[in-house]
Amino acid sequence: MHDVVIRGGLVFDGTGADGAEADVAIAGDRIVAVGQGVGPGRREVDARGKIVTPGFVDMHTHYDAQASWDPYLTPSGWHGCTTVIMGNCGVGFAPAHPDKHDWLIGLMEGVEDIPGAAMHEGIRWGWESFPEFLDVLAAQPRALDVGAQVPHCPVRAYVMGERANEANATAEEVAAMAAIVEGGLRAGALGFSTSRTSLHKTIDGELVPGTFAATDELLAIGRAMRAAGHGVFQNVVEHTDAPRAFGYMRELAGLGVRVVFNLNQTDWAPEVWRECLRLLDGCAADGLDVWAQTAGRSIGILMGWELTAHPFVTHPTFVELAREHRGDALRAALRRPELRARILAEQPGDAGPFGNFIMRAFSKMYPQGDAIDYEPPAAASVAARAQREGRPPLEVAYDALCARDGKALVYFPLFNYAYGDLSMTRTMHLHARTRMGLSDAGAHCGAICDGGMPTFMLTHWTRDRTRGERLPLPLVIQRQTRDTAWFYGLHDRGVLAPGYRADVNVIDYDRLGFADPEVAFDLPAGGRRLVQRARGYELTLCAGVPIVEASELTGALPGKLVRGPQRRP
Repeated sequence: MHDVVIRGGLVFDGTGADGAEADVAIAGDRIVAVGQGVGPGRREVDARGKIVTPGFVDMHTHYDAQASWDPYLTPSGWHGCTTVIMGNCGVGFAPAHPDKHDWLIGLMEGVEDIPGAAMHEGIRWGWESFPEFLDVLAAQPRALDVGAQVPHCPVRAYVMGERANEANATAEEVAAMAAIVEGGLRAGALGFSTSRTSLHKTIDGELVPGTFAATDELLAIGRAMRAAGHGVFQNVVEHTDAPRAFGYMRELAGLGVRVVFNLNQTDWAPEVWRECLRLLDGCAADGLDVWAQTAGRSIGILMGWELTAHPFVTHPTFVELAREHRGDALRAALRRPELRARILAEQPGDAGPFGNFIMRAFSKMYPQGDAIDYEPPAAASVAARAQREGRPPLEVAYDALCARDGKALVYFPLFNYAYGDLSMTRTMHLHARTRMGLSDAGAHCGAICDGGMPTFMLTHWTRDRTRGERLPLPLVIQRQTRDTAWFYGLHDRGVLAPGYRADVNVIDYDRLGFADPEVAFDLPAGGRRLVQRARGYELTLCAGVPIVEASELTGALPGKLVRGPQRRP
């Protein structure tokens, strides 16, 4: 008798094939049969009228800190994920000299907007080397499987100390860094990551270590990865400079290393992504393993009174209020007419060129109502509404933030929305050399809430989109199951077939959706983050164990650390 049999669901096996009605039989942590007449199970799950998919594999998260205190890795745990990969963008917490703990926390706080106080209280340091970090992760129970990458910034800081931000490392330092990367991969890391963009800065405003690292250093690390025999070289490039980055990426791929970079569209260089796709085609033609990672929607900032960014965040009166109040008290004060008038009349402080752009780009601010719209039309913007109403945009933005008792959100699609819709994103997902990623789950706690990307992919792109063509459901499932798992060498999952891991979702597709993002103060030390719950996940199994039932976490903790590539059954 099987342990679990999922009966009569429309099974999408993760390969891109059309759905077919079938039963899925599970014994222990493995699928043992998919088809008709598979025999009885100790637990029978009625999946008629539901879809059945592999568990989702999110290959771009930042749970490096949260993994210390949250065994459920929410929000990913709510959204059908059974495996997450962290250590992206060159930031993380290993290797770590004991006197560098505070610096590494400041690095993560600056780059990924995770509250420093939460990390100071929540992280339980018990390692110095990267292999020791993996050992600590492996000893902690959790609901999902987690994989880690070796991040460049801690490696540079460990080897170079106070010189970590310098462009040129010595030959001895390069050799030491390469040895750390190779050792990390041999201990079970899934890849190496680095950042080469001016957007990534420490909490003190410094560009992160490795931003200007010489190509020789990158190639030495590539050779270390080749020696280890596996691993993805994940890197963040300057958006406008992405085509030039193909020079060193092609060299890395020529060593036999798989390379992936984050590809987004900016308003100031809206067509660079097309050139990058052309260059990716050239890499494919030349047999070079170079890929782009793309998000499922705009990289969108959520603005709210208690969040990191909004048009009034540098106004002196608001700064004073936010220092003294939070929650209901802050929202009530901001709705007082005299304070509203004072804030609107003030000159804002300087937030830097990028911050000033965000605070005043009213044509890209979209007030949200009862249900968040991730593909809003231009007519819904603050600028358009202000023109219709004959009011200053700043006043319209203020009133929009005060709606819903001051809990309203304004959506600001920062990247991937230069055309005013998601047509660029659709093209990216149809390209053979892109992979689904960039949810940034666990990061950007006060501005971005994209950990629910798997749910959005199914709802918006396959069912609900009205402003353009949709994407096929089998493709969307494939792109966040088999494609993301196998990209990192996890060939034991991502497919519903005998011998594969029993990572499975049973989804009420008609009811699938998510709540609006909301502010929660549930991190250690009362730290703030945006959270977004899901509905429609009838059952999620990780290694054959139910971790979600009726869209609620069960409390089961079958998840493990994934060490290195996994063999195909």
